[in-house]
Amino acid sequence: MADLTKRYFTIGMAGHIDHGKTTLTKALTNVDTDRLKEEKERQISIELGFAPLHEDEEIQISVVDVPGHERFIRQMIAGVAGIDLVILAVAADEGVMPQTREHLEILDFLGIRNGIVAITKIDRVDDEFTGLVKEEILEELKGTIFENVPFVLTDSLSGIGIEELKQLIIHTLKEQDTRDAKGAFRLPIDQVFTVRGQGTVVRGTVYEGKVEEGQLLKIMPKGIETRARQLQVHHQPAEAAFAGQRAAINLSGVSKEDIERGGVLVSSEHFSVTKIIDVAVRMVGELEHIIKQRMPIKCHIGTAEVMGRIVFFDRNELSVTESEILCQLRLDEEIVSKRGDRFILRRPSPQETIGGGWVIDPNGEKYRFGQKTIEALSRKKEGSPKDRIKAALTEDKTLSVPEIITKTSLDELTINKLLKEEDFLSINSKDFTLLGIKEVTEEEIYDRLKEFHLENPMKQGINKAELLQAMQKNYPKTLVEFVLNTGIEEGTFLRKDQFLRNKDFYPHIPKSWQKRTENLLAQLKKDEYKVKQFDEYYSAAGIPENLKGDLKRFFEDQELAVPLDGQYYWHGDHFRGAVEVLKKSTAAEFEVGDAKEVLGLSRKYMIPFLEKLDSLGITRRAENKRIWI
Repeated sequence: MADLTKRYFTIGMAGHIDHGKTTLTKALTNVDTDRLKEEKERQISIELGFAPLHEDEEIQISVVDVPGHERFIRQMIAGVAGIDLVILAVAADEGVMPQTREHLEILDFLGIRNGIVAITKIDRVDDEFTGLVKEEILEELKGTIFENVPFVLTDSLSGIGIEELKQLIIHTLKEQDTRDAKGAFRLPIDQVFTVRGQGTVVRGTVYEGKVEEGQLLKIMPKGIETRARQLQVHHQPAEAAFAGQRAAINLSGVSKEDIERGGVLVSSEHFSVTKIIDVAVRMVGELEHIIKQRMPIKCHIGTAEVMGRIVFFDRNELSVTESEILCQLRLDEEIVSKRGDRFILRRPSPQETIGGGWVIDPNGEKYRFGQKTIEALSRKKEGSPKDRIKAALTEDKTLSVPEIITKTSLDELTINKLLKEEDFLSINSKDFTLLGIKEVTEEEIYDRLKEFHLENPMKQGINKAELLQAMQKNYPKTLVEFVLNTGIEEGTFLRKDQFLRNKDFYPHIPKSWQKRTENLLAQLKKDEYKVKQFDEYYSAAGIPENLKGDLKRFFEDQELAVPLDGQYYWHGDHFRGAVEVLKKSTAAEFEVGDAKEVLGLSRKYMIPFLEKLDSLGITRRAENKRIWI
């Protein structure tokens, strides 16, 4: 299991077509990210390419090489949406080009502020020309997010500047905060494929949270249930993948046709599935065409690309670039989103990037046109105190009041007042959670129990300690204990000793083995007290050997058969009959000889039977006598 103190980052290569991004990636990582035949022939990147760049005890870094050609802007947005730092490649012999500027605007809209400029192909120009290009680039970057980022001069073929760039990347990321690995797992899917003998595999960058091998997941927005059968990080098997890592996940129970790029793999249903989102939008520096009310747009969010319309509430068109605009996107298809997610807007025809922004509320509604709606959206944008508490609890699942104060900067009086509302639950004397989180946790417990019952139909339930250990990988123990205790009180879950089961489950013999099991019990009953060893009955019944342990436990739990010792079993009816007859025929105290006289059994069966009575607490041994309890 990876150390949670280790940090994981994905960086991106961006820039104009043929400015050396893929070659630079190969020089840094020794991996050629151009995989497709068409890419080799045309020498451009069409699909996203990935490669490991660096790993030590503190940090792991992956590289995404995104396409630079305008036609492949969709893939570029999908790649950049999950990265923590951007290397902007600018060729020394060409300088800043149209797609360079477009990429810069996209990076700005996506909120990516960390970057490095790599001036590539310096072998093609002399030092004087390189100096002029650098000045031109500096001028072009004024007023952009890359205005003050460092420069590195590189030549990927000769290796000039490559090590310097690599060390700068490592140093920069070691100073940067990593993505949140504590929240619910989310991975926007950017690739889906089939591996022979393994099945369906999806790939993407883990936006937040972590995923573990064997974990139950859902593919949203379709709501398809699946399981992470196997994980890989950089083509190496892994037990878990964390926020910031590139991961390939082999999914069980789904086909390639069930999944589309743009879907999202999640561990929680707290992420909203929506078609209407309230947003804060900024437009590009120079709009070539007027943006009209309800104009068709193409929204890129995560790895999804969805058509829709932009809806204004304080204007009918926009021709001059302004600061942030509060409006709404009404989409043609459902997406998975939450507050704070970034997106890009493109005009479908003529194709161009027109703006981008962030999601204020993923669960927008239809509002009236007018200033009142703008004021309401403005308040929503700032986030109410309740919104801030809910966001903090959604991230950490449980928090105490002092922890909520730290997370939200709200005062204790306000927090205590809001925590009394029905959205919140007190799970013990100090910790709180959301009603929705409690419901999701309960659902996962139910699903885990359901799966356990399917795999172990003869067992009365899962051991509580085993369930707690599995759940604690994604949920605090205090929360799981609270949900379990509440579920038992409400009858959702049933408990017997240390075992838990769903209320709608009862231990049973698998249908395919019921007849043979009945025959086994009938033969055991026929032989009364003078039984053969249990293994002989089992072999004669023709039931698979691997079911023997579960079947024995089932017989014992249901009192269908009682083991006298490890070898001999009596049918439950005969055992109970023997106890009843012996108790009626003896005094409060009796000896072995008395029991033999009553039941007519040899020591072969009598001694194990009497010792069984002792172990069950029916009798107590005192020297050579037994005393009924």
